[in-house]
Amino acid sequence: MGEGRAAIATSGGVDSTACAALAHRALGDRLICFFLDTGFMREGEVEEVRNLLTSLGLPLKVLSVRERFLEALRGKEDAEAKRVAFRETFYTVLGEAARAEGCRIMIQGTIAPDWIETSGGIKTQHNVLEQLGVDTVGRFGFRILEPLLELYKDQVRALARYLGARVEASERQPFPGPGLMVRCIGEVTAEKIDVLRAATCVVEEELGRLRPPPGQYLAAIADDRRSAAGEGVASAAASAAAVAAAAAGLVPGARVEYLKGRATGVKGDERAYGRMVIVSGDDNGNGDGDGDGKGGREPSELFGLPERVIHEDPDVVRVLYTVGTGRGTGRGSYVVIVRAVDTRDFMTAKPTAVPLVVLKRIAERVLSDKVSTVCYDLTSKPPATVEFE
Repeated sequence: MGEGRAAIATSGGVDSTACAALAHRALGDRLICFFLDTGFMREGEVEEVRNLLTSLGLPLKVLSVRERFLEALRGKEDAEAKRVAFRETFYTVLGEAARAEGCRIMIQGTIAPDWIETSGGIKTQHNVLEQLGVDTVGRFGFRILEPLLELYKDQVRALARYLGARVEASERQPFPGPGLMVRCIGEVTAEKIDVLRAATCVVEEELGRLRPPPGQYLAAIADDRRSAAGEGVASAAASAAAVAAAAAGLVPGARVEYLKGRATGVKGDERAYGRMVIVSGDDNGNGDGDGDGKGGREPSELFGLPERVIHEDPDVVRVLYTVGTGRGTGRGSYVVIVRAVDTRDFMTAKPTAVPLVVLKRIAERVLSDKVSTVCYDLTSKPPATVEFE
């Protein structure tokens, strides 16, 4: 990079933390690290990341830019439109900060799955620019260096450990650069993010106690707007449940519905921006609120359900199993989705067999006047991505 100064944007995630530690070892005080407080962080994360990065001796500046990001995303519901808006705002802010520090080079922790998924059309990762032909010098005023470009997640963790990152950094739960935005299905609002942030605390606390814990676990949120699924999809869901439980099918009154919001999936190495199906009924103990785990089926018994439903309707990319309902107000209420997967490199993933009693305890804590339903995502990657957008 020559003799000049360089900047790096660090989120506290393993990719950007490993990259920042590597760059700092090479450049010393010629490196400046920026952490963007976009408003899409988890509870207490800004201070946690500040402490984590300064413990590595990184020269850090925190930029508070919440309103700029909310304004950029206002009115946008499409996942790709939101990602592009986030990317443009992210790099515009970084460009301004980098120029103020006299930096013409931006180092970032892009890894192999980021550009593979973006180049393959699965979803636009916010940190993939030059691979799409974006002129970063002309657009934002800096050129990009990506030293981790050919590495996968398990390799990045090994690098972080080698560079002396604390265990909580090298083994940290993956958290996307856009933060909670990619787990907020549909339009992003301040209220929706606040509800999601609170649900995320509950999900991470409860699932973090499992031994072993899932490879990744998270919460997502969507507006609770539904429509009835077609007869074929409903029949396929009932049939799969019947086979799994060695019974006659879902109990009378069970419902199979489409959720209005769409989520990102991957089919045939291409992006599939498709429907989500919610399967619910009295057999899973909806509404009892006692958290005893009785009256329902273990999610692991239903892991074959997504394949049958998607065979019936190829537009579906996720199948969700209701684990709790409350007294949501209908209009303006939300569905919270619990996602837990096991994976090595995040190119493929399988849903974790989280015990129903744990999921019902999560539902009991998350349900409120703003959250009407809590579901568990039964879908593998592919056809669903690990994140929702």
